[in-house]
Amino acid sequence: MPTLSSGEYTLVYNLFSFTFAAMLASFLFFVLSRGQVAPAYRSALTMSALVVAIAGYHYFRIFESWGSAFIIDEAGNYVASGRPFNDAYRYIDWLLTVPLLVAELVAVMKIGKGSGGLTFRLAAAAALMVILGYPGEVAADTGTRALWGALSTVPFVYILWVLFSEMGPAIERQTGQAKVLLRNIRLLLLATWGFYPIVYLLPILGVEPTSALVAVQIGYCIADVAAKCGYGIMIYAIAREKSITDGYNPEAIPATAAGD
Repeated sequence: MPTLSSGEYTLVYNLFSFTFAAMLASFLFFVLSRGQVAPAYRSALTMSALVVAIAGYHYFRIFESWGSAFIIDEAGNYVASGRPFNDAYRYIDWLLTVPLLVAELVAVMKIGKGSGGLTFRLAAAAALMVILGYPGEVAADTGTRALWGALSTVPFVYILWVLFSEMGPAIERQTGQAKVLLRNIRLLLLATWGFYPIVYLLPILGVEPTSALVAVQIGYCIADVAAKCGYGIMIYAIAREKSITDGYNPEAIPATAAGD
């Protein structure tokens, strides 16, 4: 681990704390909002809650690992404590949550026939993308990192092709604001998932090790909040809009029934 200034260490430390809090708040929101959407769309919100719950747990572990990996020296800098910083928590999190992200999109769209096969293909590609990226993340040389990064890009491109080509007609069949939101959520996926490779490439681009470590942690935190919390909120907005279009009115039924 490189030596960090007090500002660099604290910036990452506080961002881990913020990300954990964002995941916890999002989990509560998704759980409490299930009754605001029709029963047909509640599985999507359940998956959103699972995503941020899993991510929140792993960010808590990352937060703890970061704190134990450094000690402060006499000059006020943070140096390696001898305990490793376990960034593998992040990949375990992605392996569980990234397939759920694509599954909840299919669930909220209510494609109908063929949705099971579509979910499986997208989830499998998402898991493969994460698995192929991990060897490069822990590699010591840039060549190995670049190789596994390129391999990881193949399932990523496939996911984008499915989202924009194969799922395009299904989105166009949606009506009103739901169609606009579904178009926008695809763009959010493209923007957030496209941000991960940029962060992944920082060490390859010759960024100084200390700056690369800090930038990678900051970049992944920002991307995770957008790709999980922000994405989940958009899933809720789509489910809510489609529920209204379907004539669902949560105020017209007892509160206990709304939460079923």
